[in-house]
Amino acid sequence: MYTRSLANSRRFTKRKVRNAPAFCQCRISKIGLLSEVVCIIGIATSCAATAFGNPLQDWIAEEAPQLTQLYKELHQSPELSFQEEKTAERMAAEIRELGFEVTTAVGGHGVVGVLKNGEGKTLLLRADMDALPVVEETGLDYASQVKIRDERGATVGVMHACGHDMHMTNLVGALGYLSTHREAWQGTLVAIFQPAEERGAGAKAMIADGMLRRFPRPDFALAMHVAADTAAGTIGYRAGYAQANVDSVDIEIHGRGGHGAYPHATVDPVVIAARLVIDLQTIVSREIDPIEPAVITVGSIHGGTKHNIIGDTCHLQLTVRSYSPAVRKQLIAAIRRKALAAAASADAPEPEISATEGTPSLFNDPELTERIVPTIKQVFGEAKVTEMKPSMGGEDFGRIGREGVPILMLKLGAVNQSRLDEYKQQGTMPPSLHSPKFYPDPAETITTGVTTFVTAVLELLKPESR
Repeated sequence: MYTRSLANSRRFTKRKVRNAPAFCQCRISKIGLLSEVVCIIGIATSCAATAFGNPLQDWIAEEAPQLTQLYKELHQSPELSFQEEKTAERMAAEIRELGFEVTTAVGGHGVVGVLKNGEGKTLLLRADMDALPVVEETGLDYASQVKIRDERGATVGVMHACGHDMHMTNLVGALGYLSTHREAWQGTLVAIFQPAEERGAGAKAMIADGMLRRFPRPDFALAMHVAADTAAGTIGYRAGYAQANVDSVDIEIHGRGGHGAYPHATVDPVVIAARLVIDLQTIVSREIDPIEPAVITVGSIHGGTKHNIIGDTCHLQLTVRSYSPAVRKQLIAAIRRKALAAAASADAPEPEISATEGTPSLFNDPELTERIVPTIKQVFGEAKVTEMKPSMGGEDFGRIGREGVPILMLKLGAVNQSRLDEYKQQGTMPPSLHSPKFYPDPAETITTGVTTFVTAVLELLKPESR
């Protein structure tokens, strides 16, 4: 599936620092991808030389073509949640060649790498590995052509439509630099490549398998996620709640079926379901404090088989979003109460109601955020590092925070400004995450992602003598 690992094809090594500044490199290099990448570096990391010296800037310029190739290979070879076997093998090979002590099969296909570099703090860096059942429509020459049979036996496409291929690439790139520049930091790095994020199960499985007990317990944990509506070369941050609790609720309404011409002889579950859909909308608008974020969406409703038949059942599937544990509990209780009431109003049997907890809300540690963000701003400039709005999307990286580890997930702009301007001129929104048309612009996104990871590590794991 893959070519040999990036580390095997050309091991990361320390590079002699060039004397030429970034803008000179941009003008000198005129050949293909390297020209593009070096030009971007001259813009995106012009301040990096001031903050951390030329080695970072020079190293990224040297390694960018190989990192871009790694990204494209990962993009062409996606694997669904719980099936990330070959992706995990690739990630394990990459970081093993960098000197990490690697453990595989942690919580499924999870990979954990540990690199000790003297006494100091322990920092966990995380990337997720799984893809989505989406047929790619980007038209890229490296677009995924993968198709598999799903659990139902249907043939489905597979695509990295959420940017996890970029997450892995950025982490491998950052680890490559850090492993070859150990004089710049001191402590322990724990790198994890997590399965099944899209199913909200990977972090839970890795934690249950001892990720925080079997390996050095982190003092901090960092991750990044691409943003489909934000310019490449920019970083977004938010202290406090940034991603939502995500719960799934299934409601099976029972009635008494019969002929559509004789409704008086039936108890119609579709009518009960219709009433319930409307009733559910009053929970957020009339029962939840207006300053508390909350969402109840009925994403699926199925009942009946034919025009003139009243069925026995109707099934509803809900996604429920919140931030605080109290509101999360209140929403589930209110949904149950409304469902029971709707059935009782039609003299129907009690419905079957099941709530499945998905990912918990993601809370970015304020102190960690306050420490990292100013350092990143020094590198990219104030205009490139901005506070983002909270999202009602879910991210299971928040589970690590629930275990008492201060965490921070940053948003990584992934679409270059010219493409965003084109969408705006056309009066359309850019393709969102999970869209078959979404793709990051690799050169700028890799440059910014690797620089951000390295910048954060050098801040958190400063050598004692510094």
